[in-house]
Amino acid sequence: MLCWLLLLLPPFLLLVLLLLPTVAPRACPGASLDWLTGLQQRVAWGTLGCVAAWQRHRLEHSTRHASCSQQQALAWCLRGAPGPRGHPRGSTGPTDMRTFRNHLPLTTASQAQEEESGWQEQHPTSSQYPREAALQATVLGLAALSKAYPAVLAPGATARLTPTSPWPRPLLWLGPILGLAGPPGAEDPQALLLAALRSPGLRALEAGTATELLDVFTGLEAHGEELARAIAAGHLGAPLPGRAAELQAALEQGPRGLALRLWPQLQVVVTLDAGGQAEAVAALRALWCQGLAFFSPAFAATGGALALSLWPDQPQGIYLLAPGAPFLELLPAKEGAPEDDSHTLLLAEAQQGEEYELVLTDCACLTRCRLGDVVLVVGTHNQCPLVRFVYRQAQTLSVRGEVTSERLFSKALHRAVAQWPGAQLLDHCCVESGVLGGRLSSWVCLSSQFSGG
Repeated sequence: MLCWLLLLLPPFLLLVLLLLPTVAPRACPGASLDWLTGLQQRVAWGTLGCVAAWQRHRLEHSTRHASCSQQQALAWCLRGAPGPRGHPRGSTGPTDMRTFRNHLPLTTASQAQEEESGWQEQHPTSSQYPREAALQATVLGLAALSKAYPAVLAPGATARLTPTSPWPRPLLWLGPILGLAGPPGAEDPQALLLAALRSPGLRALEAGTATELLDVFTGLEAHGEELARAIAAGHLGAPLPGRAAELQAALEQGPRGLALRLWPQLQVVVTLDAGGQAEAVAALRALWCQGLAFFSPAFAATGGALALSLWPDQPQGIYLLAPGAPFLELLPAKEGAPEDDSHTLLLAEAQQGEEYELVLTDCACLTRCRLGDVVLVVGTHNQCPLVRFVYRQAQTLSVRGEVTSERLFSKALHRAVAQWPGAQLLDHCCVESGVLGGRLSSWVCLSSQFSGG
C-alpha cells in the first residue's frame, strides 16, 4: 500500500521527506526527531520497493520477449554509437541482425582498444557499467538481499571493508538511509576496517570483490594488535577497551571462523563477482568466513556487461543474462573449433549444458568485441539463459616451461588436490624460479588447509 501512495507524491515532496532529518537538527537543535527518522526510513523502503517492482516488471517483460528486446537493445546501441568504422552518431547503420553481423566482424579486446585509440578521447564513457543495467542490478539485488536477510539493511547493520563497492550503481541518497555504506572510493581501507571492528552488531559485510576481502582478512591478522590499540585509544570514536580485548581474543584463536567471532550476528557477505573469484570465495568460506552465506548482486564481465543475481537462496554463481543494453551475443566455445568461427547466437538461442564466450556491443562504439569470458548455461528464466562463469578464453600459464591454458591447469591442480587426503585448496600461483633455470623456469606454489590440524 505504501508503494502505491508514494507514487502519488510529487518527486519534490519525496526528496524533502528523505532529506529532512539531515537538515532539521540544524534548524531545531535539541529537538527529538526519532519519529521523523522512522518516517524517512519507511519512505526510503517504500521508494526502493516501488523502483524494484518496476525494474522487475521490465525485466520479466524483456526476458519473455528476449529476441525483440535484443533487437531494441541493438537499435539503441546503433543510434548512440559514433563507432571507429565510420558511422557518425545518429547515422543510419546496419539495422537488422544479419546485416549487423555481416557488416561488423568479431574483434578481440586488444583489437578493439587499438581501433578506439583514435576517437576515445572525444567520447569518454561516464561509467564502467551502462547506467540502466547498473541501476537494475543494484535495485533488484538489494530487493533480493532484503527478502532473504531482512535485518541486513537496518541502519548500522552493514559495513563496507574496501573502498570499492559491490553494488554496480550505489544509491548515493537512498543508500545511507537504508543502512548501506557511503559512496565508493572515498574512505581509507584501514579506516573502513577499523570502523567495522568497532561495531559488534553487524549483520552483513561488503567488499568490492572476494579477492579484496581476502586481502582485508590477511591484513587483519597481520595488523591485529595495531588495530586493537587504535580501538582502545578511541580512534574514530570513543575509547572501547572492551571491544579491543574481544578483537585480540578472537585473533588468538586463529583464522577459522574469525568473522563470526568478531561479529556474532553476521549473516551474509556481499561481494561483486568479476570472474576468477571462485578460489577466493572458497578460501574465505573455509577459514575466515566459515558458516556465512555469500551473495553477489551481479556478475561483472569484461567490458562492463552485467549478469543479474536474483536468487540469494540458490547456489552462488548463477546469473541471468538479461536482453537489455549493452547488446550481447553468444559465441559457442567448443574445443577444437576454429579461431575464426564467427557464428554467434542470441540469448534465446542458447542451449542448456553448452559453453559460450560473451560478445559485447555497446553504445560507446560499433565493435563486436569478444570479451574472453566463457559461461556455462545451467538453466533458463523465461527465454533467457541462466549462466555460471567457467573460465577466461585464451588465458595461458607457463608451468615448468609448458604453455597451457588456465582452465586445463586448474582442472589438473584440483584433481591432484582431491588425491591428497585431508587437504583443501585455498590458493595457488605461478612464479618464476631462478633455481630451475632454462626452460623449466616456473613452479607452482600450493597452499592447503588440513582438517585434522
